[in-house]
This record gives sequence, structure tokens and C-alpha cells, in this order.
Amino acid sequence: MINPSETGPDDGSSAAGSLRFAAFRGAFLASLLLSLVALWRGYGDLWFVIGVAAVLALSPILGLRQRQRQGQALHLRPKPTARSDMAEAVLAHIPDPVLLVDRRSVVLEANRAAHLLLPGLKIGQPFSFALRSPDVLDAIEEALEAGAPLKIEYSERVPTERAFEVHIGPLQTEVFEADVQSGVVLFFRDLTSARRLEAMRADFVANASHELRTPLASLLGFIETLQGPAKDDLKARERFLEIMRVQAQRMKRLIDDLLSLSRIEMRAHVPPTQVVDLGSLAAHMIETLSPMAKERGVAIRAALPSSPVFVRGDRDELLRVLENLIENAVKYGESGGAVDVTVENAAEISGRVVLSVQDYGPGIAPEHLPRLTERFYRVDVADSRDKGGTGLGLAIVKHIINRHRGQLDIASEPGQGARFSVTLPEAPPV
Repeated sequence: MINPSETGPDDGSSAAGSLRFAAFRGAFLASLLLSLVALWRGYGDLWFVIGVAAVLALSPILGLRQRQRQGQALHLRPKPTARSDMAEAVLAHIPDPVLLVDRRSVVLEANRAAHLLLPGLKIGQPFSFALRSPDVLDAIEEALEAGAPLKIEYSERVPTERAFEVHIGPLQTEVFEADVQSGVVLFFRDLTSARRLEAMRADFVANASHELRTPLASLLGFIETLQGPAKDDLKARERFLEIMRVQAQRMKRLIDDLLSLSRIEMRAHVPPTQVVDLGSLAAHMIETLSPMAKERGVAIRAALPSSPVFVRGDRDELLRVLENLIENAVKYGESGGAVDVTVENAAEISGRVVLSVQDYGPGIAPEHLPRLTERFYRVDVADSRDKGGTGLGLAIVKHIINRHRGQLDIASEPGQGARFSVTLPEAPPV
């Protein structure tokens, strides 16, 4: 039987260190859980103070000092408590990134969301290896020096633009005898959706007020005329009502396109997860638009693969891309009498699929090509409005393709028609 007094100093020191680390880990996880609950329940910046208090409160629960005072053997490995296990499990399932760094900015703990946000994040390595943001790194030093929590904004632009509010607070506890563990808790709150919602509201007000002014003025003018001079003129009434119907449909299309564009922009940072057959989507849209093309004297010719061509994408959004590109080709290239729709694997780059829509109309001058995907940009404003265009179709196409991590290429010369090509990553078959 081993006498505790005969235990070597190295064994006691090692066991004590292991015990202290395990206890600190459990205390940190439990305190972090309580802190996040406090934050979500609306207690704001008090969550840092609550976290510190929770660590201090948990130290008696862990029973370290009492065991040391009673002279219990330090070489015995402590069993993890149910409280620390629960805290660690909950921390792993928190959807927002949460992590802890020590006073040297070395990463001690991080949940799954933090690893997804920062792929280079590794436990035991400096935080600067994973996040090269001078503002956040300086804020960590400031929080340690001041001993008070603070907030800072962090944004990233690759692969998509995202914005975060980072809550940074020092965590200093005297859980162990003669030991002071210190570090900083970082909580990343995603502001991307809120910022996009603000931008959507601002854009909607600005664009809608500008584009709706003309049809609204036209409607009001015809209504006043029908109520006054043309009150009993049946022919004028029929003519004016038809114009009013066209203007009302134009406003409806404009509002629908603005809302669609805003919804797509709000989800731009979330890549699609579905796997769809691009060839079958193209065949479906060609069949849908064929009656409209026939009325205009345009033949839609398809060159589609016999076997499925899978891409990872949102089915409804890809149908919207096909609809806008084919409909534009029919409307603005109808003088050519034909539109070619092709789906094929890219010849230059493996693992990519190319969708192309070619018309044989008047073409587009080179100076207009770089601006075609801007909101409300039109080569010929009057012609576009006469054909029911809102000026948002290609902007919607561009944003959908960006969300799908694809690329849009436009090639055209006056008198040679226009070719719109969409390149998307190929997905494995389902």
C-alpha cells in the first residue's frame, strides 16, 4: 500500500496539474453555458460578469481545495462531473461561434461553429493563425488590460460578405490555490441577415419610389380623366382601362422582382445544398416558354445531354435564371428568329457545367456589356419598358449565380446576337 507521504514530488505535481486543468475545463464550460443563457435571455453585457461569477461559484462544487486540504492522493484521476459533461455537450451545439483564448492569445477551447467560421482554428495554437484581423486581436489585448468587456465589429468578404459583432470579455478566476487562470471569451454574433434586411429596406424604398412614380402618375391621370371629361366616352374608357391594366401589371412585376432580388441577396452567404439535374430544368423551362416564343415567331432550339447533368443548387432559383435568360433572348433577339439553349460539361475546366443561351438579334454594343447586370440598367429604356422589362432580370440572374458559386459571361457584338453563359460547379449524382 502506498503511503501518500512517500509519493514523489514529480508525481504529485503532475497529478495536481492534470486535476487542475480538468477542473478548470469543467468550470469554464459550465460558466460559459450560464453566460450564453444569460446573453440569450436579454441580460446584455452582464453575461461576462455572470460568467466570472459562475466560475467562482463552481470551484467549491469541484471540491478541489477541500480534497487538497484533506490530503487526498493527487495521482487519482478525477471522474468528469455530470455538470461539466452537460456544459460541454451544450457548448458543442451552440449555433454561434464561441471560443476561449489565454492571455497569450492561444486558443484553449472552441465550439464547432467557431471551427466552421475559422477553418484554420486549432486548439493550442495562436488565435492569429486562424483570424488575421488586427482590430479583433487588438481588442483582445485591450480587454485583458482594462479588465472589462467590450464589443467590436468584424467582417469578412471571402467567400461571401458577412458581418459579425464580437463580444470580448476577460475571464480571470482564482479557482485553485496560488493559481490564477486568465483568458478572454469571444462570442461571434452574426449580423449578416440583419444588415441585408436593412439594405433590402433601403433599396426597396429608393428603387420602388423611383420606378413606381411613372406608372402611378399615369394611373392617376387616367382615373381623373375617366372621372371627368371622358366620363361618358365608352371608346376612351376602354382604351384608358387597357393602358391602366398594363401599367398595373408593370408595377406588380417590378415589386415582385424587387422582393425576389432582396430575398436572394439575404441568402447570398448560404450556399445551396440540393442536387438538381440542370438538363431537365432547361427542358422544362423551354417547354414553358415555347408558346410565348411561337407568338413572336422565334424558335427555341435545345441541345441538351441525354444523361443527367447534376449541379448543387436551388431548383426554383435556377429555374428563374433559365426563365430570365431565355425570355430576354426571345424578346430582345426576336429579329434573329431563333434562340439556342445548350447544357454541357465545360471543355476547359473539369467539374464544371456550362449553360448557354444564344440569340441572333441586333446584339449589344461593347460599352453596355459591363453594366448589364446593374439594377435598372437598360440599353434602350423605352424598348425595355414596351416589352415589359423591369431592368432587374439580369441583376437577379447575377445574384443567384453568385450564391451558387458560379460565373456569368456575356459575349456580344452589334449585328451578331448575344450569348449568355452560366458556369456552375458539377455535383456528384444523387
